[in-house]
Parts: sequence; structure tokens; C-alpha cells
Amino acid sequence: MNIEQEEETSMSATHPTYRVACIVPEGRKQVPESIEWSALASEADVVALSDLTDSNIDNYDVLWWHSEAPVEASNTACKKIRSFVESGGGLLLTHGAVTAATSLGVETHEPDWVERRTPDSSGFLVRKLYETHPVFEGIDDFEVRTVTSEETLSVHYEDKTPKEGDVLAATVESSRYPSKKSLLHWEFGNGRVIGVGHGFSSTTESDRHLETRTRLLRNICSYLNGNERTPPTMGRPKGREELEAMRRAVPDRLHRPKYHFSPPANWLNDPNGLVHWNGSYHLFYQYNPSGPFHGTIHWGHAVSDDLVHWEDKPLALTPTPGGPDEHGCWSGALVDDDGTPRIMYTGGSGRTQLPCLATAADDDLTTWRKDPANPVIETPPDSLDLLSTVHWDIEFRDHALHRVDGVWYQIIGSGIEREGGTALLFRSENLRDWEYCHPLLVGDWRETGPIWECPELLRFDDGALLHISDYTNVVAITGAYDQDELHFEPDRRSLLDHGAFYAPQSMKTDDGKTIMFGWVREERNAESQWEAGWSGHMSLPREISMTKDQRQQINVADSVAELRETHHHFEDVQVVPGESGYLDGVSGDALELSLTLDAADVEEFGLILRQSPEGEERTVVTCDIPEREVRVDRSQSSLSSNVDNSAQSMPIRLAEDGTFTLRVFLDRSVIELFANDAQCLTSRIYPTRSDSLGVDLYSTYNDVMVNSLDVWEMGSAYE
Repeated sequence: MNIEQEEETSMSATHPTYRVACIVPEGRKQVPESIEWSALASEADVVALSDLTDSNIDNYDVLWWHSEAPVEASNTACKKIRSFVESGGGLLLTHGAVTAATSLGVETHEPDWVERRTPDSSGFLVRKLYETHPVFEGIDDFEVRTVTSEETLSVHYEDKTPKEGDVLAATVESSRYPSKKSLLHWEFGNGRVIGVGHGFSSTTESDRHLETRTRLLRNICSYLNGNERTPPTMGRPKGREELEAMRRAVPDRLHRPKYHFSPPANWLNDPNGLVHWNGSYHLFYQYNPSGPFHGTIHWGHAVSDDLVHWEDKPLALTPTPGGPDEHGCWSGALVDDDGTPRIMYTGGSGRTQLPCLATAADDDLTTWRKDPANPVIETPPDSLDLLSTVHWDIEFRDHALHRVDGVWYQIIGSGIEREGGTALLFRSENLRDWEYCHPLLVGDWRETGPIWECPELLRFDDGALLHISDYTNVVAITGAYDQDELHFEPDRRSLLDHGAFYAPQSMKTDDGKTIMFGWVREERNAESQWEAGWSGHMSLPREISMTKDQRQQINVADSVAELRETHHHFEDVQVVPGESGYLDGVSGDALELSLTLDAADVEEFGLILRQSPEGEERTVVTCDIPEREVRVDRSQSSLSSNVDNSAQSMPIRLAEDGTFTLRVFLDRSVIELFANDAQCLTSRIYPTRSDSLGVDLYSTYNDVMVNSLDVWEMGSAYE
């Protein structure tokens, strides 16, 4: 822990003066011994909770309410405190007093964890988004240790998150616990509220964390007194100004993609609710506003005119306390119900996950009203032995819908005990009353996993493609679908992508194309994601189609060309083994490359990307024509030990005339490869050097003639 070393007299002299009242239970005449009251270096008094009046609290700048047990307060006391804060006062709630936030009207969601704990030491895990917040002034580490080993009360949000407040930090004990949200911030009326769920009491005379705890306390009280402005990233709900400020606060210029969509900050996973509505493309996505980790899922929202330039919008769906989605609004789809946009999504509550419905309240799709009858399917079908796991009574989630002759059909992902993953088919005439039909398909758990997530059936003129996500890969199963019999006959199985691409969803455009996005997962450890402040991003939009012999075709959508800027063109480049320097003037970390060659007599050649000047870092893309394989060698892609540097590969097919085309989209920490419009591979790389920008060609065994090579420097998705 690095703290600026200062003498106590110096700290006291420079710290702003403000008056603090410590709220204590009725009959109490002094502050609990467990808190460093003297550390405030300001005027302080004790006020009993039962004695609160307008006259005896209006003279104070900050109220500090501490308790080592959950608190109850009279309506009169709550009204006095609420009025004080609304009028511009500051309120500090510590330990058990954090439970008063709901009765005070500051917060809708109650903390879901109240427990006594005795960790070896504890403190706070600061979020990257808020590392420059005034409460952390003089503290320059993500881990802020505040107390040593002793029994104490801990109050935090874990399966839930505050609805009206921001999470400044999570909990750190012997390990990091990002899901335990314990340092909280609310704007309330004209005042501010800080909640500290643990780590603020100590009876140890010799406490090595005293200085840190003292600094944090003084920072908090100074901030509550209004001595520092509220950072632009604060406040709920977040509008355009706050979302733009969040992007600026977590730039991560080495690794955060420039032209792929990523969240403003925090966690992103599955794409949801893709739709073209009123002239705009809408991308909804699984989002955790509490940090760059999976949990407390909401629906994020972004809008585009062209599928590649995006504008952030406020959250679309948030969990409802006591509702069927109180622990998460998980993946789903958006449909056009005779001119009314509706979302079918999975709601999570406890160990139950069930389908829920929401309807748009405006044409911009920014506000959604949840159906009062939720969940619209009250129980999974009992005719099947559906899989139960340690997390869920029944694995039953994720939705894809289509409509035929006025009837809605819905596919939901699940698994059957001792068999494998499955996609369950339902039908309805009104999106509210659903009849279970049968499994559309059941897999073998040894080949395609025990659970199928995010199943989607794509129907083309020449066949159908059912894709499912099996926790590791996106499996594509092509075949024939009989709408009359509601029967899918599988023919061929392959992978939709051979890398870090997962849980895709598609939509039909006005010109009949099928456009798909997928979640590009991180391949660095959780600590690195926390310190970056963001996790996950979307793939580029991909166009999916099918050949007459029922083979999938995949390429990037035409609109990706809108991102192109400076162009470099090369013709008839002869690549000689052992030589380099073929792409004069080309370097960068945000590029599109497209090469074509006659593959006859070609053995092994490839591209080198993100190479440092001396070659300490580089990623090698190898095209092995005899083996019909493209490989990504990540063994030198990063000097960090916190990343996955294992090799990746995908099979390739040559065109009928023997040519081979490879399109490469490099965007800082992601590479998307497309080979002959048939196969794709998404890879993650994390160079540590800002000068790892080199790009080159190479050949291993014989001279290779690259007939055509185009390189474009790519613009930003947010300009």
C-alpha cells in the first residue's frame, strides 16, 4: 500500500474544517470506541438517533451514522436525515448503518449480505472507473487495506447491486471479491451519501492500517462536505454525458478496441435484442454496471446508423427488487409484435430462471415496461428430466423467436440429464401464453456439452442452421427445417468460429441479409480485467449465409468498409524465406488487411502483427496450405504472464480455382480472421509495449507470390 507519508499535524492543518455529528442509538452518550473519531480533525459532536431535530442537525455539514448491527430508525428520524441530505448535507453510513439506505429513501435495493466476519485483513478493491474519485486521493493502489484481523460486521451487495447508487469499490480480504460491493456512492437531492459496508472499525491499538483508514475517512468527509466536485462518471441513471465520461475514464489505449464496440466501462457479454427499428440499428447486450466481472446483469444499449459507428444509450433493463428478475436480466431477443417492440428475456431469481416479457414505452427503445404477468412461462416442461446444477434448479434460459402465419415460435436453451444440451421449442399466439412442443434437437454431452446456451435457428432458402453455445465453442449444425412438422433434421456439424467468439445473435436487415454479432471474450486473468476497468467486446458484424450444399458462409458485413481510412495497396509481392520488410509504410494496431494469392505450389507463409522493433513481442498468423489450416501463434504476443498465449487454428478450403483469400481485422487486442468466406477465427492478444506496431509478411520454405494485398488504417467506432 503506497500512501503519501505525512505528519498528523500537517494533515490536520491542511484538511478542510467542517462540523460532523455522529449519530448513536438512543441512550448512547459517546461514539463507539471502534471508530477513529479523533481522526476527523474537525469539530464533532454526538447526537442520539431519538434526539434528531431540525435545529440540532442543521448546524452540521456531515452526519456519520455507524452501527455494528443492522439498524432500524423511526419514520421521524429518517425524515429528518433525508431532509438534511436533500438540502445539501453529507451522510456517511458505515457498517450496519448501510442497511438504512432503503428506509431513508436513498436506495431501492436492499443489501443482500449482512454477516459477521473475521478475515485476516480486509479493505477495498477500487474500481478503475473511480480511481481518481476524491475519496481515494493520496491512495494509489487498487487494493486499499483498512483493518487487520478481527470480527466485524460486513454489509454488502453481492447477487444484487444498488439501483440508484454507484459502486466505488468492492471487497478485498485474503483474495479479491469483486462481486462483494461494499463502498457505495449516492447523489440524493442536493446532497451526497457514502456507504461503507465494512473495514471502518478497529479496536486494535497497534494497527498498521490506521493511516490508510484515517486518510480514507478524511477524504470521505471532505467530499461529503462538498469540498470537491462530483466526478462526471457518477450518478444513476446514466445518460449520454456520464457514458461518454466513462469511456474517457477507462481508455486502455493498448488493448481496448478502437473500432469494435465495447461497453463504456465494466463488463459486457452476450449480444441481445438486435433489431433495425425506425431507421436505426439497436444493439442490446448483457452488462454489469458494478465492474468488469460477470454478475448482476442488466441490459446495456447502443444505437447505430450503419452497424459500425455507435452511440451509447442508458440501460434498457434493470433487475426489479422482489421480481422474477431480481438477480439478473439475462439474454433474450427483441421482436416486432405488429408494430410494437417487445423483449423476451430470462429473469433470474434465487435458483430459478424463467422467461419474462417487456414492452417498449417509446420509439427510441430507451424505456421498457415489464409485463405484470412475468414470468410468462411459470415452470420449465416437466415431461423432460431437465438438468439441475449447483447454481440452478433447472438450466433453462436464452431465447430466440420467429413468427410464421401469426404464430410465435420460441427456442430456449437447456440440457437433459445424462443426455446432453438441448434447444426446447415452444409456440404462442400472443407472446404470453406458451405451449411446449418438443426438443428441437438434443445433443450428446460428450461432444456438444451438457447445456446449450443461446440457441438460434437461422432459416435460409437452401436449408437451416442451428447454432448453440456449449460453454466453450459456438457449434453450427446445418440441415433442413420442416415448419409444418416443426422438425429439424441435422446434416453437418462444424464451428461457427474457432476462437474467442461466443453466444452470437443475428437479425434480418431490410434487404434480407442475416447479420450476426458475437461476444468476444477476454483471455487475460480477472485481475488484469479489473485493473483495465472493462471486459469483453462485440465482434464486427458478420453476414451469415448458406450454400446450396448446406455449407455456412461467413464474412464481415459490407458496412465495415465505412471504417476505412488511409489505404495501402501492394501487388505481386514475392515473399522470400528469411527476408522481411515487405510492407513499407504500414504499421499500427487498428488495421484491415486483405490478401489474395494463387495457392498452387504454396507451402507455408503468413503475416506478422503487432511486432515490437526488436521482435520481443509479435503475433504470427500462419497459412499452411498443404495442411489446409490457418494458425495463430501467440507464444510471443505478450510479455505479460497474465494472458492466454496458447496456439489457435482453423481449417480452410480453397476456392474452386485454387485461390486463397484471407481477411484480417486487427484492433489492438483482437484479431478476426476470415478465410475464403467460409471459416473464421477470433483471437485475443495483449502486447505490453506501445511500440508493438510492426506488420510484415513471411514465408517458411519457398517463395510465395502474393497477388494482391490491401491494408486500411481503421477509424473509430465512436466518431
